[in-house]
Amino acid sequence: MSLTARARRTRVIDDEPAIPQRGRGRGAYWLYLLPGFLLLLIIVIVPLVWNVYLTFTSWKGVRAPTFIGAANWVKLVGDEAFWTSFLNSVWMVIAMVIVPTIVGLLIAALLFDVVGRKFGGRVGSFLRATYYLPQILPVAVAGIVIGWIVRPGSDGALNQLLGGIGIAPYDWLGQMPSALLVLMAVLVWVQIGYPVVVFMAALQRVDPELYEAAELDGANWFQRFASITVSIIRPEIFVVTLTCTIAALKVFGPVYVITRGGPAGATLVPSYYAYQEFFTKRDVGYGATIATVLTILVVIVSIVFIRVQNSLERKERAGL
Repeated sequence: MSLTARARRTRVIDDEPAIPQRGRGRGAYWLYLLPGFLLLLIIVIVPLVWNVYLTFTSWKGVRAPTFIGAANWVKLVGDEAFWTSFLNSVWMVIAMVIVPTIVGLLIAALLFDVVGRKFGGRVGSFLRATYYLPQILPVAVAGIVIGWIVRPGSDGALNQLLGGIGIAPYDWLGQMPSALLVLMAVLVWVQIGYPVVVFMAALQRVDPELYEAAELDGANWFQRFASITVSIIRPEIFVVTLTCTIAALKVFGPVYVITRGGPAGATLVPSYYAYQEFFTKRDVGYGATIATVLTILVVIVSIVFIRVQNSLERKERAGL
């Protein structure tokens, strides 16, 4: 190789950009995570640790907390109101998880597979937005409207409607089981739009040829729904079920606006019970204990859901 060619090759090598070494500047990446970590620390971790500490204290919200050991936890075990609120959470799960998920899946499949075919995607999108509207409606506004409908006496809209056919006025929110049924109906109405939107988005990735092939093989709509729709969008079903379960366990707004836990604690839920202990009875330590138990329950439910979903996914991959 001549001296001129060697000099050109050396110049080309020198002009090439340097390849960054692995690990160089890695510390700078953590700077991008620092704002999120600070927010997590201030908004979640510090209040959580402080809340757990308060469970071992007696505090009225002023002066310094007084350490009392496990007295709040012992009181919680024998508290009938807490266990009643815990059992009422089962009804909240039915109203916010089971019914909206099943009905929402059926509605989404009908909008996508039937309405979308016959009337076009715009009609389906309009109906999807209509179902989702209660989700963006403020809870206070919904509570006022529902309270006007089920108001006791003859001035309530529902009682006026029933009075027209000869049925006497009824105190819907002051008696059982009507108070619980009204609350559950409101929760279903508010919650059903969320699974409809999620499932319709998930159905976008289902190949229409699968429906056409199944239809040619003689499968009816329900068979196509059970064999194709449910199996393909199973991850979205898990996500909706998990998020709705967490929302049902910590539901507060509708209970506060509509029933206030009444009548006689029949619609009391843990979050509203903790609120009463915090702000009405000024027993912050005991309210923190209820909130901590609710947090532990939410964490356990989340872990169980995630483990079940991962187990099913591994079985599906093994089957393939």
